[in-house]
Amino acid sequence: MLAGACAQAQPPLRAAGPTQTVAIDTQRSLLGFEIRTRYGQRLTGRFPVFSGQVQTLADGRHQVSLVIDARSAEVSGHRRYTGWLRGAEFFDVQHHPQILFSSQPHPADTALAGGDVEGELTLRGIRGPIRMRVMPAQCDAPGYDCPVSGRGTVSRTVYGMDGWQLALGDRVTFVMQVRLSGVDPS
Repeated sequence: MLAGACAQAQPPLRAAGPTQTVAIDTQRSLLGFEIRTRYGQRLTGRFPVFSGQVQTLADGRHQVSLVIDARSAEVSGHRRYTGWLRGAEFFDVQHHPQILFSSQPHPADTALAGGDVEGELTLRGIRGPIRMRVMPAQCDAPGYDCPVSGRGTVSRTVYGMDGWQLALGDRVTFVMQVRLSGVDPS
């Protein structure tokens, strides 16, 4: 999900104490997903309701956490697809209303330089690893002056999303463009 790009969601912060936390700006950020059909079509959707933060640890590394409201998952303009994705054979939002992401601590400059961020995704109550590929920033203050962009892919069958096998591919790619609240502290 989306979430590794968030793991890189800010440049190094000048923390006053041992740690500092910055909220993800949910109004200016985008969390979404992509699924390919067996017919070559790419379904793209988004999670408009989520919260998250980037914490600067005492050693200067960053760690990201996200809470995504799976009930908000939507494929814009496609009520039928939205219903299927929220249903029991996919996200199963009735029983699992949240998707969680927590990154491993990673170098603060990943948001600027790009790179991989390892993390843990909890989807349908099942925890598993996810590697988010963060793209190099398009500005000097990623997260503030430009979004931190990233993507990570998981096998949906690992998370029990094994419905629609004849129509949908196995891979779900989480995509994100993350902006941070506040002003660049540098």
